[in-house]
Amino acid sequence: MRSYVFGTGLLSALTGGLTLVRGLREGGPFTWRQALAWASWGITVALVVGAIVDTRRAEKGKLAPVDSPVHGKESKLAYQNLNR
Repeated sequence: MRSYVFGTGLLSALTGGLTLVRGLREGGPFTWRQALAWASWGITVALVVGAIVDTRRAEKGKLAPVDSPVHGKESKLAYQNLNR
């Protein structure tokens, strides 16, 4: 679990979210650029969480979806998980 919490994708998504929150505190009007930034941040978090879920499933020996970055590596990840 530690490898997921300290993964670069999750850390960068969190720091990006903190930057957006700081931008809201400045008191300026909410613009369309900020709306796009929040939408982009939401998509990034969804992709990170999806990658974590796919990796966890693959480590347990289940098949990953075809569009997953771990597709085709399920047996290798399951073998590594057993040998920990």
